[in-house]
Amino acid sequence: MLWLTDSFEAIRDFMSLGGPVLRVIALIIFVMWALIIERMLYFRSEMRLMAKGILESWESRPERRSWNAQQIREQMISQFDAATSKGIAMIQTLVALCPLLGLLGTVTGMISVFQVMAVSGSGNVRAMAAGVSQATVPTMAGMVGALSGVLFVTILTRRAAHEVAYLEDSLTTDH
Repeated sequence: MLWLTDSFEAIRDFMSLGGPVLRVIALIIFVMWALIIERMLYFRSEMRLMAKGILESWESRPERRSWNAQQIREQMISQFDAATSKGIAMIQTLVALCPLLGLLGTVTGMISVFQVMAVSGSGNVRAMAAGVSQATVPTMAGMVGALSGVLFVTILTRRAAHEVAYLEDSLTTDH
């Protein structure tokens, strides 16, 4: 149990080291990862059921060549595409937001350094170090969040496109 307390203290110290912008970055990264995990779980469960239902519905149609049947096919594919792509644009936005917030943290940290230099001159190294850490920690956190998000948003985007293409190929017009 002691390791848990030590972990919380280390996280608390890290969060205070980066200033208020780091808290916003942590919240953005948490939301981004919650959406990534939701999409991964969706691909493993609900998406397969939806694809199976669409295939069964299409195969049970008596005719599949008419203009009406083709429009129904396009609607099914479009609904499936919308369902598989849901949330991915939000994840991409959060990924793009991470480095921008890191840059904001850099600016606010450097403002703190300049304020210390204006008040006490360049001789107070300890006070300047706090501002420098407040400038660098959010930048690092924003970049780490963005890099991890870029990898998974690419995986999710490719998987969604692959599943839509597979469903489109599976809905044959023979009959």
